[in-house]
Amino acid sequence: MEKRVGRRGFLVSGAVVGAGALVTACTSNEPAAAPSSAAPQATTAGTDNDQPGEKVVIGFSAPAADHGWIAAIAKNAEAQAKQYSDVEFKPVEPTNDINQQISAVESLIQAKVNALVILPNDGEQLNQVARRATDAGIPVINLDRVFPDKLSYRTWIGGDNYGMGVAAGHFIGDRLKQAGVSNPVILEIQGIATLPLTQDRSKGFADALKTYGFSVTAQQDAKFTVESGTQVASNLLQAHKKIDAIWNHDDDQGIGVLAAIKEAGRDEFFMVGGAGSANAMRDIQADSGVLKATVTYSPTMASSAIKLARLIAQGKGMSDLVEQQVPQSITLASETITKDNAAQYLPLGFES
Repeated sequence: MEKRVGRRGFLVSGAVVGAGALVTACTSNEPAAAPSSAAPQATTAGTDNDQPGEKVVIGFSAPAADHGWIAAIAKNAEAQAKQYSDVEFKPVEPTNDINQQISAVESLIQAKVNALVILPNDGEQLNQVARRATDAGIPVINLDRVFPDKLSYRTWIGGDNYGMGVAAGHFIGDRLKQAGVSNPVILEIQGIATLPLTQDRSKGFADALKTYGFSVTAQQDAKFTVESGTQVASNLLQAHKKIDAIWNHDDDQGIGVLAAIKEAGRDEFFMVGGAGSANAMRDIQADSGVLKATVTYSPTMASSAIKLARLIAQGKGMSDLVEQQVPQSITLASETITKDNAAQYLPLGFES
């Protein structure tokens, strides 16, 4: 798999709060659409900003839905757009080919959409086409994987990768401390090791563990795929006859990790996932296996990106903020989901 990951989280800042139904500051009293049974999409309702206004066309471009999180990104964006009678949603064909995504975004620029929501396959490689959009007067809402040039986007919204690691590290560190474990064997299964987002997650994890006097025993990346998750987990299980805890960065690849653990018949440790998939939450609720928590990086960020695009295109700000304009950057919080709060977050989960 190429550079095409980025994942999960809930809006906080002064603007948006993620919980149960993800209630935001810039919405109306219109009821949210009923979620589908297969993969609920987070849509929102709240204040007068959601009352019909100027008609706007919002273009949308994202990678191909080759795993659960990316599929949920597209579904959330479309579902949120449908909440507004004044929004025309104009998605282009999803693709994992950089050149095809550039061409697709160029077609949206030529169509003179009022705003663009872009989750790039690679922020650096799509930076120039995003800049062309902003130079053409089209505000770009940069979703998740950031463009390096701030002149290429009006607002960035994405997850807190460092915060994911911190949340996982504190859950594992606190649990091991309370159990009186000394010199624990802690394994870390990354996504793609070369990506900055993965490096941020690993740094947050190491920094949090350090506060308990712990460190990572072994670390290996699993490419964000089920198959690699199975292979990497199998290798780590064979190499370590005694394990105390595992942090797996991604619930999609976690399907393979858990399959390997089941095949090996190992249960002397506990595991924390990453992303907040619905199937992971159900496993955590059941409390019948090694998975005890997951830290969020929710695709609901796509719903919020559509809301931000609409506000910016209509010249509105966020009603709970004093400032007149939508913020330039919104970093999402990483929540820790356990059996105690899984039911609250399950409606926002995505199917892996």
